[in-house]
Amino acid sequence: MNTTLPIRAIADTVCVAPQLTPDAMAEVARLGFKSVINNRPDFEHGPDQPANAAVEAAALAAGLQYRHLPVAGGWQSPEEIAAFAVLLKELPAPVLAFCRSGARSTRLYQQAVAL
Repeated sequence: MNTTLPIRAIADTVCVAPQLTPDAMAEVARLGFKSVINNRPDFEHGPDQPANAAVEAAALAAGLQYRHLPVAGGWQSPEEIAAFAVLLKELPAPVLAFCRSGARSTRLYQQAVAL
């Protein structure tokens, strides 16, 4: 994968990344991703964080499927894990999930596939 985006593969069809901006969505599509999952609550760390609506608009404009499943960084509920599992089944692959660092999206994935 030739990109400057900090994307890390965690499965054959699932990758994770730290916070992505609206400007990154065209590159995400160019890399072949079909879907994006945003796991960050809006303004989790202040007003400089891109809002979900802006990232979603850019993702849709780039032809990507997009879902917002905001979860807390320290703990994910069984309901949130189950919702992530549903998204993995419903969304076209490959999927790119992102959060602040990529760790929470990775944990969600690991717990979702263990269901």
